[in-house]
Amino acid sequence: MLTLTLSNEDNVAVARTALAKDVLLPEHRGLACRSDVPQFHKVAIKSIAKGQPVIKYRQVIGVALTDIAAGEHVHDHNCGMTDERIAPATKAKTAELPPDIETSFEGYLRADGEVGTRNYVGIITTVNCSASVAKAIEQYYSQAEVAGRYPNVDGVIAITHGSGCGMNKGEGYELLMRVCAGMSQHPNFGGVMLIGLGCEVLQLSALLDALPDDVRKRSNTLVIQEQGGTRATIEAGIEKMAVLCEVSNTLSRTPQPVSKLRVGLQCGGSDALSGITANPALGRAMDILTSLGGTAILSETPELYGAEQMLLARAASDEVADKLNDRLAWWREYAGKNGAQLDNNPSPGNKAGGLTTILEKSLGAQAKGGTSTMTDVVAYAQLIRKSGLVIMDSPGYDPVSVTGQMASGANLICFTTGRGSVYGSRPAPSIKLATNTPMYEKMTLDMDYNCGEIFDGEISLEDAAVEIYRTIVRVASGEKTKSELHGIGALEFLPWPVGAVL
Repeated sequence: MLTLTLSNEDNVAVARTALAKDVLLPEHRGLACRSDVPQFHKVAIKSIAKGQPVIKYRQVIGVALTDIAAGEHVHDHNCGMTDERIAPATKAKTAELPPDIETSFEGYLRADGEVGTRNYVGIITTVNCSASVAKAIEQYYSQAEVAGRYPNVDGVIAITHGSGCGMNKGEGYELLMRVCAGMSQHPNFGGVMLIGLGCEVLQLSALLDALPDDVRKRSNTLVIQEQGGTRATIEAGIEKMAVLCEVSNTLSRTPQPVSKLRVGLQCGGSDALSGITANPALGRAMDILTSLGGTAILSETPELYGAEQMLLARAASDEVADKLNDRLAWWREYAGKNGAQLDNNPSPGNKAGGLTTILEKSLGAQAKGGTSTMTDVVAYAQLIRKSGLVIMDSPGYDPVSVTGQMASGANLICFTTGRGSVYGSRPAPSIKLATNTPMYEKMTLDMDYNCGEIFDGEISLEDAAVEIYRTIVRVASGEKTKSELHGIGALEFLPWPVGAVL
């Protein structure tokens, strides 16, 4: 990798409208375009010679494949990958807190000191074979007359998956065990029921051994083969679940410091505005949160490739920097073994939205983490115990990544989207942040906040960050997100499927 050390100004800007009659920077609004340019795609604001770097965010996002004239559309027909990087000029920053910023929220204090933003009762399955039993118990408690008995319980959630057997006790097993153990002690669960079949590889007894004493005290277990089959287990589960619901129903929200918030950061269906509006605004909101002792969880490791220099410059220590470099090296090897490359991104939808290379996508994606110190790098679904900006290793596939973040302890998710992802999650609520106004207006029933107003000039990046932070506090205190109002999040749980199925 060749790292450029000289400061470079951007040589492309983003088209405000179709045909690029207006581009992002005011000083270039009179630029004459040489061809039709889709809205939010890039336009050269300077001549770029063949072989020279294409610069956006003051970082290299690619190399010119041909001579590019000022006013010309810049996309994958004339911009390709490069190993060049620009070393960031600044290190980690400490956020200045806005006046009268909220420092507490209304949450559920658990016995272990963790704090929930929701008060669900969970059903965790050790194997796919127990999924139907778990869903039957969930469905019984979803009936209005039954749910009405427990007004302080947000609902009963069955956490099911497609694995748990047909596997060796290797990497895939350990990963799934971490997911199940992490979800069993998730702070948004007031109680948990653990259901196994009996003959699976991931045994219920092994899962119990992985849990702290206080979690075992607020959970109960069922083994289908020991109980006498599906119908007997469902009936026993309905009876046992009543006890968990009654105990959870006695809990109430109390004022808790925002340092107890762990926010998982995601972007999906990204576009060229993701790194200009929603992601940097969310990043600044995270700077506020981390300065108050909270935790921001940045993941999707393959989508940090090409922007790792921005994070390495803010590592708390050489050890933390080495952890990120080790994970990136693992991903390069993993991709190669499977006949892929880390730079085979962006997706077709990303490209339609104006993203050209993985460098451009990654530079925009890392902005969600703000500018604070990177305090740790942890494995997928590993419990997070440090505050500040933490990297949790994961694929870029949103359901797999969010599942890992929740298992690591995220009690709330912030999800930015430019093309219109409708992802929701449970038990951690998902706040959807739109990058552009046209998509927000088209999908307003799915979006919680319109960051497109930044691009439209209706609000500053700083003010939008404060609004996002305050939205986080309100949602953490019980305000429902759009995905929660629609009941989305029951089918999106997906542990990372690593390893051979035997």
